[in-house]
Amino acid sequence: MEKTLYIIRHGQTDFNLKGIVQGRGIDSPLNEIGKKQAEAFYSHYRNVGFDKIYTSTLVRTHQTVAPFVGIPTEQLAGLDEIGWGIYEGKEQTPDIMEGFVELTECWRTGELDRAVEGGETPNQLAARQRKALDHILSRPEEKTVLVCMHGRAMRVFLCLLIGQDIAAMDEFPHTNTALYKVHYNGEAFSIMDAYNIEHLTDMLTE
Repeated sequence: MEKTLYIIRHGQTDFNLKGIVQGRGIDSPLNEIGKKQAEAFYSHYRNVGFDKIYTSTLVRTHQTVAPFVGIPTEQLAGLDEIGWGIYEGKEQTPDIMEGFVELTECWRTGELDRAVEGGETPNQLAARQRKALDHILSRPEEKTVLVCMHGRAMRVFLCLLIGQDIAAMDEFPHTNTALYKVHYNGEAFSIMDAYNIEHLTDMLTE
């Protein structure tokens, strides 16, 4: 069984624009820029012929794939963003940024059971992502699949797919609607296209 996954991050929200922490507990909609990014992605990839679309349970992913009318879509909680606990809904002040830096440095050194107070650890995130991946792989008839998720979650998911240590998650850059194209040959995943933002070229030069 072979599959090709087109994995994208959701479009921009006002929280992204204003530097406010979102996470799993903040269900913010796309702003106007985010809607334009979604349309740009659709225009570029509308002829791919997706058999199925998977999103997280959060509205920003639903709105990002909304232009693909008529394609079966399913929400999976395993694709939700990591829970940022007490940081969610707060501006990225120097104190919060210092906390982020300290936490991500712990993750980079392999301390993957560390979390923001009230939040999720990378290992907890990976556990629910494995369930989502098992579900996606259980549908052999879905050969070409679009997956819309979130920045930190995408980084961890890509590590899971290619068998890379989750501590190396920051090796995968992301921006709103950036694409990673991943192929599954029935035994292993390989990244065919990494951090593709070609569809955003016109927006970046406006």
